[in-house]
Amino acid sequence: MTPEERAQRCADAMWATDQASQALGMRIVQVGPGTATLTMQVRKHMLNGHGICHGGMIFSLADSAFAFACNTYNQLAVAQTNQITYITPGQPDEVLTATATEIARHRRSGTYDVVVTGDDDRQIALFRGLSRTVSGTHFDEEAE
Repeated sequence: MTPEERAQRCADAMWATDQASQALGMRIVQVGPGTATLTMQVRKHMLNGHGICHGGMIFSLADSAFAFACNTYNQLAVAQTNQITYITPGQPDEVLTATATEIARHRRSGTYDVVVTGDDDRQIALFRGLSRTVSGTHFDEEAE
């Protein structure tokens, strides 16, 4: 199995039970070893009292892209810590794109950056997540 096929199998396994991301309308655009790109359209119920998408909805998209990226090696990984900087809000009906990239990975720990952009490629938010692998896998490679 190639690293790309492994990454896709892991994403498929995660997506099958990720009801939160699905309920928010997220879509997986791309996954590969240590990378993932997800999109989400800003819907009316995602707007705050100022009529913009800011805070938790953007964090959820970035965190999901991070989760898919750090789980591409068929080792269960969880967030150890993360931080986000909001630059500008999302607008109604805009499609936000979160692109996660592995910066470093060593033994059980990984560092991932996620850039969230809007329709016009402007930066919405910057997210950095640290992952930690735990016991378990997404699928049984021995059975392949």
